[in-house]
Amino acid sequence: MPKAEKFDQVVKIFAGDPRVSLGGSKGFGSGALKVNGKIFAMMSAKGEFVLKLPKERVDELVSKGQGERFDPGRGRLMKEWVVISSGSASWTSLAREACDFMKHGKP
Repeated sequence: MPKAEKFDQVVKIFAGDPRVSLGGSKGFGSGALKVNGKIFAMMSAKGEFVLKLPKERVDELVSKGQGERFDPGRGRLMKEWVVISSGSASWTSLAREACDFMKHGKP
């Protein structure tokens, strides 16, 4: 399934949550899923599925080969952002995990 369609499925699972919105602005985070105004899932400009998760969870996904640290283009990898490898994990379950992380704050 194309990445855009997979992301559309992720967006649909949050349609009933009043605290979640879909960003509409231009630039970084346009079209991103946000909770309480903060991005938790998005498609990058390179067409990558990107999530905000606790650093320990990002480390785990990277070590399992299910993702890699996100580079927003400045040559600096983000500790709490991960690019999910195609077909390596359930986008919907990881998006729920990211949403919960952003709803409840950092551990």
